[in-house]
Amino acid sequence: MAKRLTTFSKFLITIGIVGAIVLGGKYVLDNTEFGMNLKKQGGENSDTGSDSKPMGKDDGISVGVVTWGGYAGGQYFNEGFAANTNSRFYKDYGFKVDFKILDDFDASRAAWKSDEVQLLWSTIDAFPTEVNGLKDFDPVVVFQADWSRGGDAIVARRGINSVADLKGKKIAVAELTPSHSFLLWLLEAGGLSIADVEIIAQSSAIDAAGVFKAQRVDAAVVWSPDDEDCLRSVPGSRVLESTRSASNIIADVFIAKRSFVEANKERLQQLYEGWMKGAAEINASDANKRKAAKILSENFPGFTEENTYNAINNVRLCTHGDNQNFFGLNSSYQGVTGSSLYTRMANVYSDLDFITGDVPNWRLIAYPDLVKGTSLTGAEHMAEAAKEFEQLPESEGKSREAVAVKQVSITFRSGEFQLDENAKYIIDKEFVEIAKAFSNARIRIEGNTDNVGGRSSNVSLSKKRAESVKNYLVSVHKMPASRFIVVGNGPDKPVADNGTDEGKARNRRTDFEIVRE
Repeated sequence: MAKRLTTFSKFLITIGIVGAIVLGGKYVLDNTEFGMNLKKQGGENSDTGSDSKPMGKDDGISVGVVTWGGYAGGQYFNEGFAANTNSRFYKDYGFKVDFKILDDFDASRAAWKSDEVQLLWSTIDAFPTEVNGLKDFDPVVVFQADWSRGGDAIVARRGINSVADLKGKKIAVAELTPSHSFLLWLLEAGGLSIADVEIIAQSSAIDAAGVFKAQRVDAAVVWSPDDEDCLRSVPGSRVLESTRSASNIIADVFIAKRSFVEANKERLQQLYEGWMKGAAEINASDANKRKAAKILSENFPGFTEENTYNAINNVRLCTHGDNQNFFGLNSSYQGVTGSSLYTRMANVYSDLDFITGDVPNWRLIAYPDLVKGTSLTGAEHMAEAAKEFEQLPESEGKSREAVAVKQVSITFRSGEFQLDENAKYIIDKEFVEIAKAFSNARIRIEGNTDNVGGRSSNVSLSKKRAESVKNYLVSVHKMPASRFIVVGNGPDKPVADNGTDEGKARNRRTDFEIVRE
């Protein structure tokens, strides 16, 4: 006769069944392809799950930065680098912000991938070279922090006074960095290419400065204040050009993972809003700039307050209005946008074989929603105004030293000076982007002819042609008229033999020159 199981017996049997299931499951996970795939999927989900989870009330935001003055708006608003309760982010919005200095490029990217930081610095000019390597994390550009305005410079030894003088010379530069982008732009503005110089690749701008000071190269692309140290160390050297005039080439931005942004949009919009308030306050007050410099000096090893004050002066801290322009949200803005700079440099680096595969379109990596969702009014939040140039006397304008000369062949009908549609196309293609990128520099437009006809009539005609080019840039591209110096050389500056048809064609040209202030 069968006996009924006691309660304790049932409990033991249940434990045995559960144990068998657990052991069997573990065997399947550890010893079968199906189980290993399940474990892999689970691990991948756990690695990225933090991105899509909204931040809690007490969660803070970590921002990865470098020792650079362009992030001062956020650090000033935060009352320091470390997360703290005195921060206006905490007082005004209820969350803490922590700034982590990550000067090593690879370490900074690893920190971002592992969620040690949620926002990470980048520059939009160099971002095309790394975006494909980050594609598994779906990076997006959320706002612009600054434009470099003197923080990057090209120093050159004695005897190198223009871009043309760099031909065949050794140049130290950290490839695939903003320094590299700056050099590429300057060479093009001077009618040269990277093939015309010898690149001595360095791991950083600091190393580039080191080899220049050791006089192992003819020129180097460096950061401020290393440019000043280079001039002290190498007698007769000079700053050939800096981003003070090459004002719209290097744009510092912050990237984040799309899933993180979409899960925490309100908090990130508040971060952006506070950051823009801080930038506007620094731009409007020297006392606030001094306060920001003190915060930076306390967190940048080896930097004095004067160093960090100068570092802030070497950038344009971007306002809300600047960000609206950068993301193309202002239909009347005709300057450099994130889209134009990113797209141009993607093409340039692809042509140089530094990029493998197609680079994502700007629309796929731009995330303007934080800017769109912010309303900041008042003069302090407006975009930067175009630089005002004092009108120069013609004699002074003609004698100004040229940093870079780009020769462009613009065809006119014989005896005429009006631009036709093809001439406008050539100007747009060959020069407009350079003029916008070097928006703080004066431009001299020199008209030139061959030797057919009388000299005085050719001089007059060539000046009218140069004037037509200037008027086109002013009326269509809204560039300040006082920025331009117009010169008519006639046949006086040939670059080829007027005894041949080919030489005459080369002499009928327009020179665009970036000149020193």
